[in-house]
Amino acid sequence: MTLEANLSVGTVAKRADVAVSALHFYEKKGLIRSWRNEGNQRRYKRDVLRRIAVIKAAQRMGITLEEIKETLSSLPHNRTPTKADWEMLSRHWQQQLDEKIAYMQRVRDYVDGCIGCGCLSMQRCPIYNPEDKLASVDSGAVLLDHPEIND
Repeated sequence: MTLEANLSVGTVAKRADVAVSALHFYEKKGLIRSWRNEGNQRRYKRDVLRRIAVIKAAQRMGITLEEIKETLSSLPHNRTPTKADWEMLSRHWQQQLDEKIAYMQRVRDYVDGCIGCGCLSMQRCPIYNPEDKLASVDSGAVLLDHPEIND
């Protein structure tokens, strides 16, 4: 056990405003790490509080736990991450968020023409796909996933 790992599960849960079970879940998923003391009790390094804050914020932004784990794995485990480490992580997520925002804006722009319309306007409907001509491009919501086709 490292000397820095001295925060108990209860202390971390209270400071991070999460349930103890959430800490166990995050640990099981490989998002955070703990060490065992002589009494076999979990102990955390202080920087786990920052990691948990990042996990919670990322989840609110719609980033999946798997994406969070992948990104957090780029941070050092042998030392407390520096400001530069966190900036690298945030740049990665900014790109992902920009892509998600652009997708959601396309959904927002097209959804009013689809919900409740009954496809009465086959000439203008952005999702209409006569004779499945878009099958050669991709599957699913092709026009939403590939905005360049609409241009």
